Amino acid sequence: MIDESVLHQVRSLPDTPGVYIMRDARGDVIYIGKARRLRDRVRSYFGSSRSLEPKVRFLAETARVIEHVVTRNEAEALHLEATLVKRYQPPHNVRLKDDKHYPYLKVDVQHPWPRVTITRRVANDGARYFGPYASAGSVRRTLDVVKKLFPWRSCTKEITGDDARPCLDYFIKRCIAPCTSYCTKEEYDTVIAETILFLEGRSAEVLKHTRAEMERAAASLEFERAARLRDQVAAIQKVTERQQMATTTSLDADVFALARAEDEACVQVFFVRGTVVADTDSFMLDGTQDTSDADVLSAFLAQFYADATYVPRVVLLPFEPADRDDLEIVLRERRGGAVELAVPVRGERRGLVQTAEENARESLRMHHARWVVDRDKTESALNLLATELDLPSPPHRIECYDISTIQGTSTVASMVVFLDGRPANQQYRRFRIKTVSGQDDFASMKEVLTRRFRRIAERRRAELGSANATESAEVAASISEEPEVEPTEVAVPDEPSPWDEVPDLVIIDGGKGQLGVALDVMRNLGLRDIPVCGLAKQQEEIFVADVSESIMLPRQSEALYLVQRIRDEAHRFAITYHRQVRGKAAVQSALDVIPGVGPKRKRALLRKFGSVKAIREASVEEIATTVGFTARLATAVKAAL
Repeated sequence: MIDESVLHQVRSLPDTPGVYIMRDARGDVIYIGKARRLRDRVRSYFGSSRSLEPKVRFLAETARVIEHVVTRNEAEALHLEATLVKRYQPPHNVRLKDDKHYPYLKVDVQHPWPRVTITRRVANDGARYFGPYASAGSVRRTLDVVKKLFPWRSCTKEITGDDARPCLDYFIKRCIAPCTSYCTKEEYDTVIAETILFLEGRSAEVLKHTRAEMERAAASLEFERAARLRDQVAAIQKVTERQQMATTTSLDADVFALARAEDEACVQVFFVRGTVVADTDSFMLDGTQDTSDADVLSAFLAQFYADATYVPRVVLLPFEPADRDDLEIVLRERRGGAVELAVPVRGERRGLVQTAEENARESLRMHHARWVVDRDKTESALNLLATELDLPSPPHRIECYDISTIQGTSTVASMVVFLDGRPANQQYRRFRIKTVSGQDDFASMKEVLTRRFRRIAERRRAELGSANATESAEVAASISEEPEVEPTEVAVPDEPSPWDEVPDLVIIDGGKGQLGVALDVMRNLGLRDIPVCGLAKQQEEIFVADVSESIMLPRQSEALYLVQRIRDEAHRFAITYHRQVRGKAAVQSALDVIPGVGPKRKRALLRKFGSVKAIREASVEEIATTVGFTARLATAVKAAL
């Protein structure tokens, strides 16, 4: 039933362009809309109930408060509507599924030694942003490709050029080591410039420039640099060959297509740069019930480009969106130039839209299929965990680590293992901290992870060394045309032990600090491919590499229950071992800490004197006459007691 106070609010609305916000009895935002004339648009919700759509009728009966914001024109109202929908996520608006903020790639060009990182917030800080991407998976795949192609630094250390030696990234050709002055500032800036060109979709320019640099290095007899550039050229060619040929003429365009099934909708995007499809992405939408295709597409485009850092010259669409003129105005303002919204009917552009439509239908079908195969809670938890943490597949082997201590005494650590979501008790391990004095959880975690993963790193280095020895000989022959050198044989461990098992996910009990330590260990050991996350207990936040914001798993999800169970099991196992160690220390004899006094000499003293008190009261000469003792050791015992 329609509330009378709401009708009074409707009559009070101005007859101007703007945005209206509907709230229910609890004050929650249930719908946000735009209007050329606010009063007329909102009044249409409260006409004859028989002529209204179910969604409109529900909003009219549920709304208790109607707020409004006046704008100068409809284009401004469209932009404000998209911004507010992203902020409030009202359940009855068309919106991106699970959208918090789109992920972007950020290149902090204002920093003297820039890096490429993932962020969900676009700031006006002079950095270059690339995106938006549909999900963490999309942006991480792009980051992984870029990192393999261009050797910029991934560490966060201060670059002074005075480091004694570079980390493993340098030796596996993932960094040109500005930390040790192995490269000049100009060389590093060139790497960043090529990275930006590649992210802009201008891979042909990058390839041309890199090939020219390789030839110059070879002509100057800089064979190591020429070999690195040759490998980079091959890698770029391999990536660009996978890009789909889009047009015979150069085009700067985003191509959109919409697929719908029941109450769900999917939008497929092709990013055409030059003559190829440089990248693709698909977005699942919520709140599309009782909404026309034109309105769904219009709402999506407004949200998609609300924070976009780049707007192309052409936007190709399968049909006319609602509010087309207002959309063009908004896009022109964001681009700072002309933007064409086109619905092609023939030719290569129409073929692009048709291909995008096929992919949209396939993306929607695959989305449904993933839900159908969700057989039980454990499998569901692992799947959700893989999605949220951007793992290549549901994690089969999960390892979790925890530190236990009391004011820096009897510090121990635990490692628990879960296989397919179930504890594998026989593979649990305990660690006594050997190299850390006092309470330092970060240093303790570093020791534990280094001890755990050192064997895997050594085995990989041995295998890589064997392969590189052969490759180095081939590189020298191909560039310098010198006689081929027989590669040196490198021994590889024979049989893998249980310590050679590589986890699909490592969970660290702690927040950003503990995660940073773990990532440093993995980077130094050359094991960056092993996914690591930190689980902070206070808010149950999950932190991952390269993302400043935490991941919050749904409160009632099986995935959250699983990681909590794994973390609690690691905590229980560590506490149990810590109590054992602390208990032994509490009953430890004063003789146990004296250097040179082992179990046999301890028994000899106690057999002769009967107690530690009697030994303390004895003279040095009496202690020295005990079997196995010398005058010097007797003096040490007397001094210690």
